[in-house]
Amino acid sequence: MAFFRGLTAVSRLRSRVAQEASTLGGVRWLQMQSASDLDLKSQLQELIPEQQDRLKKLKSEHGKVQLGNINVDMVLGGMRGMIGMLWETSLLDPEEGIRFRGLSIPECQEVLPTAVKGGEPLPEGLLWLLLTGKVPTKEQVDALSKELLVRSSVPAHVYKAIDALPVTAHPMTQFTTGVMALQVESEFQKAYDKGLPKTKFWEPTYEDVLNLIARLPPVASYVYRRIFKDGKSIEADNSLDYAANFSHMLGFDDPKMLELMRLYITIHTDHEGGNVSAHTGHLDSKSLVSAVSFVIHSSEYAIAVLIVVEVGSALSDPYLSFAAALNGLAGPLHGLANQEVLLWIKSVIEETGSDVTTDQLKDYVWKTLKSGKVVPGFGHGVLRKTDPRYSCQREFALKHLPEDPLFQLVSKLYEVVPPILTELGKVKNPWPNVDAHSGVLLNHFGLSEARYYTVLFGVSRSMGIGSQLIWDRALGLPLERPKSVTMEWLENYCKNKAA
Repeated sequence: MAFFRGLTAVSRLRSRVAQEASTLGGVRWLQMQSASDLDLKSQLQELIPEQQDRLKKLKSEHGKVQLGNINVDMVLGGMRGMIGMLWETSLLDPEEGIRFRGLSIPECQEVLPTAVKGGEPLPEGLLWLLLTGKVPTKEQVDALSKELLVRSSVPAHVYKAIDALPVTAHPMTQFTTGVMALQVESEFQKAYDKGLPKTKFWEPTYEDVLNLIARLPPVASYVYRRIFKDGKSIEADNSLDYAANFSHMLGFDDPKMLELMRLYITIHTDHEGGNVSAHTGHLDSKSLVSAVSFVIHSSEYAIAVLIVVEVGSALSDPYLSFAAALNGLAGPLHGLANQEVLLWIKSVIEETGSDVTTDQLKDYVWKTLKSGKVVPGFGHGVLRKTDPRYSCQREFALKHLPEDPLFQLVSKLYEVVPPILTELGKVKNPWPNVDAHSGVLLNHFGLSEARYYTVLFGVSRSMGIGSQLIWDRALGLPLERPKSVTMEWLENYCKNKAA
């Protein structure tokens, strides 16, 4: 993928963005940000009424318009390809890949503020973009970085909850436990219990989401240091931005690693609403949670904690919603895939040696497929081209670590695997996805514990899921009640249709 870094390209992009904004009926979506206001919440307070009116107009004027036909394959395939929800923050196109508020990954790299000249985007900038639809200034991003830092204090009981688990528990189990323990701080729960009007639901949701995003790096780094570094935690560096501070707390201060973490978090934030973690968080945010309980035990104390969420109208707060999303992300066919890729690549080296030839690589790929397994990191449920998130990571590797042996192996896999999968004839998309590359980059800078990789994914995904959850509340989106059917119903329906 070519990255256009010149001033001419920036000028073209600014012009395109301005043109797109002008076609949206005066709504300032995708404008280059020029306002001096540094407060993100005030920006939303201004935008939300406009979008509420936009939604009402869409429903009243076009509510009966059909969006397509549903066939049996779609139902049996997990609703694949069916338009079934509103997801404002991003859109996944089979040919173009992910777009955040209409901007592709290369375009985001071009216009979002960076920490270093010519560097990778700051995730705080993408968070601002996801929430407002506007490209922020560097001053606004810096202000948001400071706000997240102020919100980042983690209560002691959260660490106690994590410490109650065996150190051998999977990092995602420990991470999710920490998120659930944070739930007792929920501003939405407190406001709802006092009788909050529905029109104000988004405000405590906003507070919860930003608090959650801010507190995830300390919790996630605590899990990492507890499992892999003898529990020796590292204090935050208040001079650093969100991603760099996270990397620092993990124990990695190489400037290139800080840049990688900025890129990693940015490209993993959101992937529209149909993937497992995003969809689970979206649905769970509308699900009745009458009570969530967990017990903390240790040699020093035994505490039973009962968190009662009397929401009544089928609303879960951001902590509960995100914890559910993390549990979906922990599956081997979703977020755990980046762990599987690195382990598989290392298994190639163990069997063939580090100087693997193309023929040896082909043999190993066929061996994997014939054993009934998949080649991890290749294929995608929606995309029909190389994942742009893979491509930007490849560009990063070519710039910073071209001689890395694992990167060179990944490059060979890019040449070897797609033709084999095409020959197999069963794969609609033989091209690499985001997971095919991220582990190799992290491994290069010393973060080699593959079991932890999904936690990084989870920290990133909080920005996308949290942004959409705020807009769910602001727009008053209803509880989803899709119609379910049995196989017998489908069989009878198809017979009657044929007759």
